[in-house]
Amino acid sequence: MRVQIPHYPLRHEKDLDRLLQEIDDARVVLLGEASHGTHEYYTWRAALSKRLIQEKGFDFIAVEGEWADSYRVNNFVKGPRRDSMAAVQVLRHFNRWPTWMWGNYEVASLVTWLNQQNQQRPAPNRTGFYGLDVYCLWEALADMQPHLQRTNPELLLAARTAHKCFQPFSRDAQEYAMAVARADKTCYSEINRLWRGMERLTGGAVPKDENLFVAQQHALVAYNGERYYQAMTRSSSESWNIRDRHMMETLRRLLELHGPSSKAIVWEHNTHVGDARYTDMASSAEVNVGQLARQQLGRENVFIVGFGSYQGSVIAADAWGSPIKHLLVPEAKEGSWEQLLHAAGPTDKLLLSKDLRDISFFKKRLGHRAIGVVYNPRLERFGNYVPSVIPQRYDAFIYLDKTTALHPIETPVKGNEPPDLYPSGT
Repeated sequence: MRVQIPHYPLRHEKDLDRLLQEIDDARVVLLGEASHGTHEYYTWRAALSKRLIQEKGFDFIAVEGEWADSYRVNNFVKGPRRDSMAAVQVLRHFNRWPTWMWGNYEVASLVTWLNQQNQQRPAPNRTGFYGLDVYCLWEALADMQPHLQRTNPELLLAARTAHKCFQPFSRDAQEYAMAVARADKTCYSEINRLWRGMERLTGGAVPKDENLFVAQQHALVAYNGERYYQAMTRSSSESWNIRDRHMMETLRRLLELHGPSSKAIVWEHNTHVGDARYTDMASSAEVNVGQLARQQLGRENVFIVGFGSYQGSVIAADAWGSPIKHLLVPEAKEGSWEQLLHAAGPTDKLLLSKDLRDISFFKKRLGHRAIGVVYNPRLERFGNYVPSVIPQRYDAFIYLDKTTALHPIETPVKGNEPPDLYPSGT
């Protein structure tokens, strides 16, 4: 099938000029990806992020990563000048499977750049790097205790009590979830008591003191993490929504921490940033960060960029927790969004949704490729395409005709976080 698709050529970083013009004064820019293992998704997002920081004054990058590990990166990029090898070492802290999402050389390059450009800024104005995700409950409970030891003995006891409740599960989230399902054990009351106590410290407001903000965020990760693991035993939709609502809540907290004129860049999978109301996710009552951002911040303040490709290679795995593999991505299936873009010419393209919304063909749902950390190329046409109204789901789209695999930093894996199920760990 061949359809006329208005687009702009995308060959060099300067070709992003048109996209930056379209982004205009948006407060939050969400940058997607069709997989967690594609080199070009990371490098084009990095190129765009650098320009947003330099030319439009964006304050921080927030990623689909763990809070604690990402905050170490935040301290690194805001600290004294370091080299790229030091950046690689700090990214080794992302040692929970799938380690390659943030433990890769593409991110190391961006982190090095952030550290170097921050040297020219006063400390309060340095660009930050944060994680939005709900995982790492055990680490959150441990990492908040030094602050509480200095400031609040009562809440320190609550944190230790909650931590002790989870100790029998040996940092295995699946084991805890199964214990909840069997009605053997739940730590909800301990976690709830801790979180409500942390909330009361600031009367429910977001603290302006960053040390308190970080400790409170650890408590929020633990609170929503426990809810997430409980929900996994009941419904994939419920657990999905808890996770994405947590990521949106964290994003809003970060915006408030940085002040009323702050601006954020978000890096997450397309399934999290592309407005869920314009996909089949809506039929399962699933929401995502893109939808919530538009609803809570106003559509005019949010700009969503989707990413996709026709064929290439990717880093992924056969099963959750399995060794990573370099896999070939086959040609997109007939009639899909990616196949239509390829048929319009096998070149990289920038598309603006406002150019597509009045074309009747694009008002219907098209299959849109989504590759998770678990991926089987032989079966992808049966489960890796999300029906989407593309011009409504995104505000712009970067199409890369042929892509290559990401370059992971090899890191020993620890922990056992369970996967999301839509689609296969996104």
